Amino acid sequence: MSVKISLLGKLLAVSVLTAALSGCVVAIGDKTDSRSESSWQKAQTHNLQQINQLQLGARADDVRSLLGAPDFSELFEKDGEQVLVLFYRTHHVKSDNKTTKDECTPLVFKNNQLTGWGDKAYKYL
Repeated sequence: MSVKISLLGKLLAVSVLTAALSGCVVAIGDKTDSRSESSWQKAQTHNLQQINQLQLGARADDVRSLLGAPDFSELFEKDGEQVLVLFYRTHHVKSDNKTTKDECTPLVFKNNQLTGWGDKAYKYL
């Protein structure tokens, strides 16, 4: 009788241990963590935070120092003023591993000074 009980006890202990360990694996696997954010998510979060703190009149060089290289840029002359538009990724539209202008916020500079940002500022050009 004692052999049956010890064998049964061992089987029960192994079953409990297996169930406990498999539960841990599921809990770890299901956990989401901000450290698992992809680089584009980190970049767009950073860009959005920085853009929200900008002031009109900021110099283009200062903004580039703050935000880094833009995802896109345009430079042209309009009405005798040099116009620079820097596009920084700020929101996700399509999961295609490419950043497009519709996922960016445009920053508009006239004669090296920030005059506005966002779609309205860009469309008014």
